[in-house]
Amino acid sequence: MNTRRIALAAVMALTVAALAGCQKAGPDRPAFKGVDLTGAEYARTLNLSDQDGRARSLADFKGKVLVVFFGYTQCPDVCPTTMAEVAEVKKSLGADGDKVQGIFVTVDPERDTAQLLKAYLASFDPSFVGLRGSAEQTQAAAKEFKVFYAKVPGKTPESYTMDHTAASFIFDTEGRVRVYARYGAGAQPLADDIKLLLAEAGKR
Repeated sequence: MNTRRIALAAVMALTVAALAGCQKAGPDRPAFKGVDLTGAEYARTLNLSDQDGRARSLADFKGKVLVVFFGYTQCPDVCPTTMAEVAEVKKSLGADGDKVQGIFVTVDPERDTAQLLKAYLASFDPSFVGLRGSAEQTQAAAKEFKVFYAKVPGKTPESYTMDHTAASFIFDTEGRVRVYARYGAGAQPLADDIKLLLAEAGKR
């Protein structure tokens, strides 16, 4: 991850923390390892097509803890690392792993075809869902999640890269965004926060 991306990630993390407010854990609020987004008034909708061409929304996954990540398949480091960690956490949970859904939203629909997304995600976990839309739909989804992305020109028109927010959004089983998980924290904090949300759901 280059210096520019690290700086962007840091800025985004600080922004999200400010938006979420200085929330403290209490009897009714889990002590998340990531940034607590409970009550956030964004990341409420996500309407795009999956790798099989079906229209999907957050409501389709109610009953599962969602890990939503915005990236692109030609990403050299952040994206594969993140998806590998989500797959690792899902596997480590045993039977409870079926209650976790990884969702990858491409910020590069120009190159990330449905077929490419399907093959890419299958290499991590066949249950992962890839979402894509038009340029306008992608912009709208990123705006709803307060996600940054921008094309970085390469040596040829086809060899560009994408700078993007390097973090995951974790949703509870009711479809509400709850945690902003920073890139680089590792799989264990992600697993801990997912376990808290699964435990919370078990108490309902």
